[in-house]
Amino acid sequence: MTVQTTILPGVLQAWYSGSWTADVQLTGSLQLWLPGVPVARNIASAEMTVGRKVAVAVFDASNPADAVVVAVWT
Repeated sequence: MTVQTTILPGVLQAWYSGSWTADVQLTGSLQLWLPGVPVARNIASAEMTVGRKVAVAVFDASNPADAVVVAVWT
C-alpha cells in the first residue's frame, strides 16, 4: 500500500487544548478550512496562537480529516 502525503501551508484559526486539535485555514483559500485537525504532541500549547502559520500533513487528499498539524512558525 502506497500512501501519498502532502504538506500544505495554513493559518491557525482556533486551538482546542482539551482535545489537542486545531481549526486551520489553508493558505490561498478563504473558504477551505479544516476543522478539528489533530496537532502533533511535540508542539507546545503555548505555540498554538491564532494567526500563526502551520504546516499540515494530509495523508489522503480525498479525506481532509485524515491530516495532522506538524509544525508552527511565525
